Amino acid sequence: MARRGFLRRSIYKSPAQLRLMVEPGLAGAAAIAAMRAAVRPGITTLELDAIAEDAIRSRGGAPNFMLEPGYRHTICANVNEHVVHAIPTERPLAAGDIVSLDVGAVIGGWHSDTAFTAVLPDHADTDRTARLSKLSDVTEQAMWRGIARLAEASHLNEVGEAVSSYVRANSDFGVLEDYIGHGIGRSMHEDPPVFNVPVARRGPEVKPGLVVAIEPIVSAGGIDTVVEDDDWTVRIADGSMSAQWEHTVAVHERGIWVLTSEDGGAEGLAPFGITPVPIP
Repeated sequence: MARRGFLRRSIYKSPAQLRLMVEPGLAGAAAIAAMRAAVRPGITTLELDAIAEDAIRSRGGAPNFMLEPGYRHTICANVNEHVVHAIPTERPLAAGDIVSLDVGAVIGGWHSDTAFTAVLPDHADTDRTARLSKLSDVTEQAMWRGIARLAEASHLNEVGEAVSSYVRANSDFGVLEDYIGHGIGRSMHEDPPVFNVPVARRGPEVKPGLVVAIEPIVSAGGIDTVVEDDDWTVRIADGSMSAQWEHTVAVHERGIWVLTSEDGGAEGLAPFGITPVPIP
């Protein structure tokens, strides 16, 4: 869940604290896996919300989005022009939709945050399906390039350079600047901010104890957004489609570990020659 504000506390966790973040990460991964298996034309995002909640609670966790004041759901379900923070509804998904499903878990006071995008193919409009599939694929690969850069970076804001340069080199899509990644730990949203574009300052040092949610959000058109009347749902102002991918990633003394991936990010990082290492 991308937010503009952050809770300030030390951005570096101890080894013991990093270990406490493993279980909420796996609970988030379980919710993503359950929704991946269920998402299809005809299912509603409210049904996906219930599936995600059950997956989290079955691992002894609780949905941390419900801790956001005024939010009552497990997921944000962003369909088509809705880009972030969209409330689940009873509208059935349809062929030709693109939906980004964002979820987080809390266990023992420690948080995770993760998201993926699904494209529901429309066999009557293969051009639309291909365009949306490219949008999702570019966003996912931009995320993995951001994570790979984190593994080798000296300062955090190198991540945004990696994300945006990949999107620019491989598409005419736009990277949102108003909604960004964040530190995570005792709260879902902590310092430091994790930008998806280059910024003037270098950002904090990348060293053991840093845990961040890397979440590029990419639009097929413009990047300006509008908040709808429910004060949650954000849409792209020009009606363009968008995609969001996110993982919670920990830096520790032996390397990095993607907390919200069952394999720690091994498959996603393999093309970069990076092997994630479990938190000792």
